[in-house]
Amino acid sequence: MYTFMAEQETLIRRIEAASDIPLGNWIDRLPPLVRPYLRLMRLDRPVGIWVLLTPCLWSLTLAGEGGPDLRLVLLFAVGAVVMRGAGCVINDIADREFDAQVARTATRPLPAGDITVTQAVLFLILLLAVGLLVLTQFNSFAVVVGGCSLALVIPYPFMKRITYWPQAWLGLTFNWGALVGWAAVSEGLEAPALLLYCAGIFWTLGYDTIYAHADKADDLAAGVKSAALKLGEKTKPAVWGFYGLALLLIGVAGHMAGLSWAFSALLPLAGLQLVWQIATVDLEDGQDCLAKFRSNRDFGLIVFAAIVAGKLI
Repeated sequence: MYTFMAEQETLIRRIEAASDIPLGNWIDRLPPLVRPYLRLMRLDRPVGIWVLLTPCLWSLTLAGEGGPDLRLVLLFAVGAVVMRGAGCVINDIADREFDAQVARTATRPLPAGDITVTQAVLFLILLLAVGLLVLTQFNSFAVVVGGCSLALVIPYPFMKRITYWPQAWLGLTFNWGALVGWAAVSEGLEAPALLLYCAGIFWTLGYDTIYAHADKADDLAAGVKSAALKLGEKTKPAVWGFYGLALLLIGVAGHMAGLSWAFSALLPLAGLQLVWQIATVDLEDGQDCLAKFRSNRDFGLIVFAAIVAGKLI
């Protein structure tokens, strides 16, 4: 009995060590009732919010006069939090059985049994309702554009069962805000918005392929697909291409929108951030892949700063 219990404790420690849920942070200081829901939204891992929000900020600033409209910035920030959370809930409902078999995801609220599927679905409805409330604060054209994103959000969790390029579908989904941001300001869509959207897709292809390398062993064992498995040793050359196209398209979008020299002066700093990612990432080290993925918050904010400077200077 003692040996069995010791083995179980060792297994639990290993699972906790491999888990992607950080422990001892601000969520652990909240009432136990709300903790699983906040972890289901990944609020303790906000990089997903940043990479969802920054294309919105790029676009609404590029479309506007002068600096970004702070009211729109606030609305998009709230929308990014709840819609990224909704996407995580959909993903975890779809993947709960697979997640239970993987050490990194076994402690997530659904596979761990902290909440039920019914509770998760009800919470998802609440998040979508808040997202809809935010969306209705925009003009009617932006509401239509934003509503169309659900056609991409809902199928995303199933893409890794169908194609080796779920990262491309994530790019289509996560960068839709570049279209909504422009529409919210101009009540239409123009070429710079489409260029930013395409740039975001390539950016996502790069950072999420790096991230996928952290899971490639588990994905291979479970029989699901990813760009990391498809590209293998060709990942770095591919990511050079993805990131290069992203930066080029952002630069063209800024030029078409008439940004000043300040944009051209600051954009290379964003390029250096991407170069650092590719040059230093160890694709066999899951923690390093995760760190490089998280650093894309900085890239998004540098591009945002470059666009703001190009508008104001």
